[in-house]
Amino acid sequence: MEVIYEDNHLIVVNKAAGELVQGDRTGDEPLVETLKRWIKAKYNKPGNVFCGVVHRLDRPTWGLVVFARTSKGLSRMNELLRRGEVHKTYWAITCAAPPQPTGTLTHWLTSVERTNKTYASPTPVDGAQKAVLHYRLLASGEHYHLVEVDLVTGRKHQIRCQLAAIGCPIKGDLKYGARRSNPDGGICLQSHRIRFSHPVSHIDIDLTAPLPPDPLWQALAQASTS
Repeated sequence: MEVIYEDNHLIVVNKAAGELVQGDRTGDEPLVETLKRWIKAKYNKPGNVFCGVVHRLDRPTWGLVVFARTSKGLSRMNELLRRGEVHKTYWAITCAAPPQPTGTLTHWLTSVERTNKTYASPTPVDGAQKAVLHYRLLASGEHYHLVEVDLVTGRKHQIRCQLAAIGCPIKGDLKYGARRSNPDGGICLQSHRIRFSHPVSHIDIDLTAPLPPDPLWQALAQASTS
């Protein structure tokens, strides 16, 4: 577990692909419980330790996840999220380049619990949720492309589903159209950067995750700056 930022109210962790944020029916220990044990040991805290999940990240995804160490921090971060004042930027390695180097995607998403999959429609559908994101092509290699995504809305599997809907499935994401899995079982999607005004101290928080260990990430990131 890699802690990127910590204070009295918040803690931000760089999640690896395969780690759960919250518990599910698999019974695997989620990151929130690992964090509770870590906080308890580090600060020698007696009794139960509070650790609230501010937002979730899909299990096969990498990157920054924010947790709250106090109920005040959790309630105020939830309010920032509700007001759209937590800005999240993702990086994705896709199997095809977007049709335009920059753009905005708008779809209406329907999630099916039975298959744990989300479906995109270009027009409104009864019961569907509107989903909006901005994207920018950062770099292209021989076979793969690095795309930056700024979320406007936060829907289940939104980035994975919307990029697949324009013919750009994320590398390793078999659920949404990739042809091959990744050796680590994850997908090439990272919660790369998060920005917000601290809900208690009001200082500006701007955090960036280190890249996943796959050399492809390093190569495409380097190409994006050259």
